[in-house]
Amino acid sequence: MVEQVNMSSQNGSVHLNGHHHDHSSTKTKAAEDTSLLGPSYKQILKSRALYPMLIIASVQAAPILYDKLRVQAFFHDVAMQIPSTVDTYTVCLMLVAAALTYLAYYFVYVPGPILMLDFSCFKPDDCTRVSKRTYVEKAKRSGFFSEKSLDFQEKVLALSGLGDETYAPPSTLLEPVDRSLKATHSEAQACIFGVADEIFSQGIVKPKNVDILVLNCSMYSPVPSLAAMVVNKYKMRKDIEVYNLGGMGCSAGLIAIDLACKILKGRRNSYALVISTEIISAQFGYPGNQRSMMVGNCLFRTGSAGVLLSNRRADRWRAKYEMEHLVRTNNGADDASYNCVHSTQDEAGNIGISLSRDLMRAAGTVLKDNITTLAPKILPLSEKVKFAINYIAIKLNKGQKPTIKPYMPNFKKAVSHFAIHPGGRAVLEGVAEKLDLDDWYMEPSKMTLHRFGNTSSSSVWYVMAYLEAKGRVKKGDRVWQIALGSGLKCNSVIWKSLKTAQEGPSKNCWATFIDKYPMEIDTTLPQPQSEK
Repeated sequence: MVEQVNMSSQNGSVHLNGHHHDHSSTKTKAAEDTSLLGPSYKQILKSRALYPMLIIASVQAAPILYDKLRVQAFFHDVAMQIPSTVDTYTVCLMLVAAALTYLAYYFVYVPGPILMLDFSCFKPDDCTRVSKRTYVEKAKRSGFFSEKSLDFQEKVLALSGLGDETYAPPSTLLEPVDRSLKATHSEAQACIFGVADEIFSQGIVKPKNVDILVLNCSMYSPVPSLAAMVVNKYKMRKDIEVYNLGGMGCSAGLIAIDLACKILKGRRNSYALVISTEIISAQFGYPGNQRSMMVGNCLFRTGSAGVLLSNRRADRWRAKYEMEHLVRTNNGADDASYNCVHSTQDEAGNIGISLSRDLMRAAGTVLKDNITTLAPKILPLSEKVKFAINYIAIKLNKGQKPTIKPYMPNFKKAVSHFAIHPGGRAVLEGVAEKLDLDDWYMEPSKMTLHRFGNTSSSSVWYVMAYLEAKGRVKKGDRVWQIALGSGLKCNSVIWKSLKTAQEGPSKNCWATFIDKYPMEIDTTLPQPQSEK
C-alpha cells in the first residue's frame, strides 16, 4: 500500500501514516550541528591538526624577527654587538624547526603500523556438538539419501580428519531440520554477537570508538546487512565506515583484514573491527545424491572470529601482533580454478556447494603463485641465494637430462609458526608437502580441523588461538596465516609477535580443553555392513 502523506500548511508539519513529525525540532538540531563550535570544529581541534601549522608559522617568523632586531639596532644607535656567528645560529634554528615540523607532520598525519590488539573465536554451546555417528544417523532418518550416498558420506567423514566434538547450527539438529529465515538469522546473531561481545567486554575499546567495521559472510546476505545488524546492536557512531563482504569463500577472512588495513593506512588514530563468519543453517545438509555436493555436508561447521586492529602508535605497548606483509593471489581468470568450488543446483533442483576434482590441482597452483610473490619479502639472504643458483642451473640445463628439480626455499628460517586454513585433510597434506612442513608445524591446523571442523573464513583464527593456548608464540616470532578459498584464491598474512606471552585480554576458545591436545586422529574407514 502506498503511504499517505498529509501536509498541513498552518503549522508546517508532516503526517506519515498517522505519525506526526515537527520541522521545528529538525531545524533546531540542524542549527546546532552547523554552529561555529559544532562537532566538526571540535573534532579538528581534538585531532591536533593545527600543530604543524603553528610550527611552520614559528619557522617563518624567526628570520623576520631577527631582521627587525637588526633594523632597530641600526636606526636607534643601540650599542648592540651581534656576533659574527649569529647567522649560523639562525640557520641551525631553522633546521631544528624544520625537523620538528617534519616530526609533527609525521606523527599527526601519517598513520602508524597496523597493530592487532586482540582477537576472539566463537565457542558454541556444548549442546550443539555433532559427532560423526550423530551426523550419519540424522542423514539416514532424513530420507534424502540413497544407500550409496550414505556410505559415501560415512567414508568422507572417516577420512576427513574431523573429530566428534565439532559444532553444528542448532536448527540443523532439530527433527526435521529448520531451514527458516528466523533460524538462520538466530545463528548469525549468536556467532557475530558472540565474538563482538567478547572483544568489547575486555574494555580495550568501546563500540563508539570503532571507526571501521568490516564483516564477511559468504552464504547468508540479508537486508539490512549483517554489518548493519552489528551497528544497530551496539549503537555505533553515525560516521563509522561499514563494509559487508559476501560470496568470497574460505579466504574472505584475510580479504576483510586487507580491506580494513587499506582503510587504516588512509586515516590515522583509528580502530577497525573485522568479523569473519559463515552462516550455514540455510545450506547445511545438502539433501541430494550428487557426490561433489555432499562433501561440504561433512566438512563445514559453525564458527566465527572477531579481530580488533589499530594504527595508533600509542597502542603498541598493548598490541599482540604487528602486520608485516599481506599478499593476495586470485586465479579466477582460469576457468578450471573458477569452477572448482561453486554453489549450484543438482538435477533435482537441490542447492549446495560443489567441490570438483580439480580442486587440489587448482589449490596447488594458486598456492605456488602466492608463495612466489611472498617469498622475496620474508626469506633471508641465504635462501634467496640458493634459490637464485638453482634457477640459473635449471636455465642452463634446459633440455638436458637428468633435469634439475626446482629448489623449494626453507620457509622455516623466515617463519616460526604456520596457521594454515584447515579446509580438509587433503588440503593440509597438500600444503605440508608444498612447504615441506613436518607434524609439529602442521599440528595446530590438524587439531583445529579435528576439534572445530572447517569454519570457513574464521578457521585461521582458531589455528592462531591454538598456537597461543599452547604457549608457542614468543616475542619476535613470525606467524604465517594461509587461507584458500573459492575463486580460486590464496591469501597470506605475516604477523610479528610483540609480546612474550600471548594470553591476551579475551578468553581463548581452547582454554578449557587444550591439555587434551595434540591427540591421535582416527582416519580408519568404516567396515562394510556385511562385516559389522
